[in-house]
Amino acid sequence: MIRPLELGIALRYLASRNRTRFISFISLISILGISIAVAVLIVVLSVMNGFEYEVRDRILTVVSHAAITGIDGNMEEWRDLEDISVAYPGIAAAAPFVSGQGMLVSDRQVKGIELRGIDPARELATSSIGRLMEQGELQSLQAGEYHIAIGRTLAELLDVGVGDKLILMISQGVATPAGLVPRLRRFEITGIFYAGMYDYDLGLAFVNIADAARLFRMGDAVTGIRLTLDDAMQAPSLVREVARKFGNESGAGVYITDWTRQHANFFRSIQLTKSMIFMILLLVIAVAAFNIVSTLVMVVRDKRAEIAILRTLGASPRGILAVFMVQGTLIGIAGVFLGASLGLLIAWNIPWLAGLIETAMGFKFLAPDVYFISDFPVRVLWGDVVQIVSIALFLAFASTIYPAWRGAATQPAEALRHE
Repeated sequence: MIRPLELGIALRYLASRNRTRFISFISLISILGISIAVAVLIVVLSVMNGFEYEVRDRILTVVSHAAITGIDGNMEEWRDLEDISVAYPGIAAAAPFVSGQGMLVSDRQVKGIELRGIDPARELATSSIGRLMEQGELQSLQAGEYHIAIGRTLAELLDVGVGDKLILMISQGVATPAGLVPRLRRFEITGIFYAGMYDYDLGLAFVNIADAARLFRMGDAVTGIRLTLDDAMQAPSLVREVARKFGNESGAGVYITDWTRQHANFFRSIQLTKSMIFMILLLVIAVAAFNIVSTLVMVVRDKRAEIAILRTLGASPRGILAVFMVQGTLIGIAGVFLGASLGLLIAWNIPWLAGLIETAMGFKFLAPDVYFISDFPVRVLWGDVVQIVSIALFLAFASTIYPAWRGAATQPAEALRHE
């Protein structure tokens, strides 16, 4: 097989010989250093991407893409707003809701919650809460029946199940001769859901919108309208356009919000963490890549006599430069692609590996009472992989320039003087 001269010499220098076994060993160490750094960066970013995607997906199963609420928490013209919303391009569905704070009281515990009154049929069109039901159905929340659906974690805390009754207490009081007394109502549990997010499973409860309106004495008004969009990423702009159109037609003022605003600090912190981790681990790749510098410097010193002979046989300084740049680049390529393969292998199997470690060590990496989720999500983005591989290859190539220049600058007479 005919190969370019520079490539052939570079491959020979990489191969182990009795005299150069140590050089081959440190070349292997350089390859392993780059591999480990690239693999760690791919795995960490994949876990961060998976965490962000999983949390966003689970949030959007419970939280609407956007919501428009009345200035004082009451909206009388909600039917007009609903008609405008469902007719607006890009909005898939709209549903009214009543929201308020309350406390659920069982025989054993008391827990503060967010109470959300919904129309079950419309809610199924605007959110995925229906597929989160573990026991019972969302349609069981019928008007006048005073049924309630709560999260699994809340049910475990209150030590209740489907068919049990709870007392719901809200802050709006009732004036009596004995003073102001909190408003109470007994509800029967007809559904238990599991969103996989601790805050929602512990602090959210659903009732029928008519029961909630009666409990909060809102009459025919609602708190606002929840919107589901064809593209959740368009929520900030679309909800503003809908609210502006409604305001122009009705003259009523409203508040608007969307899922990016409700959890802005959380997603911003994830992005900041990803950026910091990327930069830190990129420095690790840079350190591993710069090992190529020491490897090639040692090769150049060991091969001074051979470089001089090549020069006397007609090799140009550019050819000598190419030899050592090819050698360093091959080390970088081997390390980067070995690391990328290892990183992808670990990333795709990390849920299984994490479960194995948790079982063996008896602890959980993601405690559900600390993190939004308890699973170990992974999402490999090929754009990130390409970016990591490209930067690592560039750093490896840049590390070859100085040693290769030193080799090309070798003077044949000076190198052969002591041989």
